[in-house]
Amino acid sequence: MIQKLKILPPTIRDKKRYIAFEVTSLGRLSRDDIISMLLDGSLYLFGAYGTANFELWVVKLWKCTSENNPETINEHRMKGILRCRRGEVDSLKAVIPTITNFRGEPVVFHTLGISGTIKSAIKNFIKL
Repeated sequence: MIQKLKILPPTIRDKKRYIAFEVTSLGRLSRDDIISMLLDGSLYLFGAYGTANFELWVVKLWKCTSENNPETINEHRMKGILRCRRGEVDSLKAVIPTITNFRGEPVVFHTLGISGTIKSAIKNFIKL
């Protein structure tokens, strides 16, 4: 007989928050690049223990085109959603502005807003 692990009921699970963000860079970025930037920044500020407490996860990414503005042809913009623990939102918000370059190129990484669900984060901050 195969035994399955029981799933924790919602009342016992950790509460999560979803942070909508935007990244602007001169070069193209992938999901792995964004994860690397976030981990490097959080390891620098909070160390391994603090970074592990975030329970950080990149939920979704969108590539944004800037076809309407010819001045921003060389810029690549991405929007996305991060998931973290409810108590660690302020710490993660402190990490995001410290990310200023990646592989020698300047990067602008900022928070659009914080939400309790993915659906409301997309609706209110990503605005697809």
